[in-house]
Amino acid sequence: MAETILRTHALGKRYKTRWAVTDLNLEIHRGDIFGFLGPNGAGKSTTIRMLLSLLRPTTGDIELFGYSLARNRRRALAPVGGLVEEADFYLYLTAFRNLEMIGDLAGGIGKKKINEVLETVGLYDRAGDKVKTYSHGMKQRLGIAQALLTDPELVILDEPTTGLDPQGMKEVRDLILHLSRERNITVFLSSHLLHEIELVATRMAIINKGKLVVQGNVADLLNGGENWIHLTLAPQENAVQFLTSLSWIQKVDIDETGVVVQVSATEVPRMVSMLVNAGFQISAVTPRRSLEEYFLSITG
Repeated sequence: MAETILRTHALGKRYKTRWAVTDLNLEIHRGDIFGFLGPNGAGKSTTIRMLLSLLRPTTGDIELFGYSLARNRRRALAPVGGLVEEADFYLYLTAFRNLEMIGDLAGGIGKKKINEVLETVGLYDRAGDKVKTYSHGMKQRLGIAQALLTDPELVILDEPTTGLDPQGMKEVRDLILHLSRERNITVFLSSHLLHEIELVATRMAIINKGKLVVQGNVADLLNGGENWIHLTLAPQENAVQFLTSLSWIQKVDIDETGVVVQVSATEVPRMVSMLVNAGFQISAVTPRRSLEEYFLSITG
């Protein structure tokens, strides 16, 4: 059984009369890349600030590596690194000097370690450049380097790809995979970019209006419930009309590569057989249920 290294117990945060987070129970296992999803305003950033002890919960407790954050903050947070939203540095200083100053605040981090984390995030060759010359993506990677200075076992990242171009997103995504696979670091990743989460996450939770909607393995959650089937067939327009006429087909649509059908898993063979008998030329039948479709189906 996987070791649980982060657990929240009935966690809640209230601002005057409004509850931003209510009765939240999360479990993050060692080795997870844990996707934390929700619409804007769902309570993701509030939750992360509570996990990093930047906000005090109104109700509940947080347990990190077996220690209560409320009763033993230092021991609980010792193996944790974090990046909340955009990284913030002294722009007129070099990347190395910024990390050196942060390391001094953490009790002293040697030059060897600073160079190591810069190498990990792909910034070693730019370590002597002032941060004001960095792109947004490079600043985000430098923020992750900062989170790695103390050799954390868990890294908490809040929207690390916000505002990045596709290349910057890929660089951060590859870095997250590297931290998990090569460094054995557990990653808690909050994002509103569903496709990015789908590409890297092993487990996930979705919150809506401050409440937990679902939590579990990504593959298990996406494979449950209704199936989305992608059909490559001809003629497409006639196939859409034919499928729409079947009462047991939930939804039919056309995308750039074919026809997408929402149908119960038990009805897929029947659907394919009827299409063949009706004279449609089918070249591919592919199960498809994206995280976006799943997310929208449970959050409305």
